[in-house]
Amino acid sequence: MKMEKLERPAINQLLGELTGWTLDDAAGSISKTFKFANFVEAFGFMTESALAAEKFNHHPEWFNVYSRVEVKLNTHDAGGLTELDFKLAKAMEKAAAREAIELGD
Repeated sequence: MKMEKLERPAINQLLGELTGWTLDDAAGSISKTFKFANFVEAFGFMTESALAAEKFNHHPEWFNVYSRVEVKLNTHDAGGLTELDFKLAKAMEKAAAREAIELGD
């Protein structure tokens, strides 16, 4: 099923439901840098996020160095952002929160 590209008002509304995510100048992708206490927390976040991405069949562009994970989301097939990008962003937020709680002690 092809996802429909979102218009700017819908993007702005969905972006307002997220914390720390930024929209690129062309409104074609959203991105965020997640920072963790160490590599194990970052890797745990990536593992949980990968499982969500596979479930949604929607995979992030990301880069990891030690405790930092940079994420960029867009839907290539739609040529921009779709609801799927925001669904995965929310799943990543939950994964980051769990990682901080579970490994933060």
